[in-house]
Amino acid sequence: MGDTTVRRPEDPEEARPYPVTDTGRPWPGRPARLPRRPRIWFEILLIAVSYWTYSLIRNAVPEQKAAALRNAAWVWRTEHHLGIAAEQWVNHTVNGVTWLVVGMNYYYATLHFVITVGVLVWLYRIHPGRYAAARLALFATTGVALLGYYLYPLAPPRLMSGGRFVDTVQVHHTWGSMASGDLKHMSNQYAAMPSMHIGWSLWCGLTLLALTTVPWVRVLAALYPVATLVVIVATANHFWLDAVGGVLCLAFGFTVARLWYGALPHALPRTAPRRGRGQGRSRTGLEAQVP
Repeated sequence: MGDTTVRRPEDPEEARPYPVTDTGRPWPGRPARLPRRPRIWFEILLIAVSYWTYSLIRNAVPEQKAAALRNAAWVWRTEHHLGIAAEQWVNHTVNGVTWLVVGMNYYYATLHFVITVGVLVWLYRIHPGRYAAARLALFATTGVALLGYYLYPLAPPRLMSGGRFVDTVQVHHTWGSMASGDLKHMSNQYAAMPSMHIGWSLWCGLTLLALTTVPWVRVLAALYPVATLVVIVATANHFWLDAVGGVLCLAFGFTVARLWYGALPHALPRTAPRRGRGQGRSRTGLEAQVP
């Protein structure tokens, strides 16, 4: 009585603590995989090869024109039944404001790549411990989208028969988009479902919202996916339901990251152990308490 008993577990796995994060512990019953500090040369090569492979596979999917047009007609009818078929009105309204539609054409052609790479670089420099999990979520999102392009060919609204929509790139002769104009033969025109403009922009927005406290950055992060949604519809490159497909792909991507690392990216420690140092040890609670 009055003696204090200190229990020392015999099982090394039992004795090893879980990483402590700001938001909680990994899923019970399984050890978390601790991300290692990424190597810059490897990451540059990985992203370049992955984007090249994604483009190659996406464009190698057979352009099933008849099926893609049938699917587009079905999506359009479905949206009418749901009362959300406003794409044509948005497209024609924005097309009437030249400076706005030209800006949206360039937005569509460039920002989805520039901002996504920018967020990856920011993660690599500021949140190296969360970088690998966030990158895995992005890659898994993109990978499952390739299945959608293969299994469900879909024509964008601008390619539907009947001239309901305006192809804004073709009408305003803007540069950059491989979806229309002179570059259209280099890209699969019938890979509209799901929208990776939405998948990637939402990944960027959620990542920044979860990890930054700078007010103006958080505002821009929240607005970016919304602006992207307006752009993809106004330029007649996607239906609303294509955006839903992009959201579902992103949900799959974050699920893969959580299953692999035991937590969502933002819940992992901010820093990662340097390669060759302490890779056999888990971080202690004090070491993991990083903002």
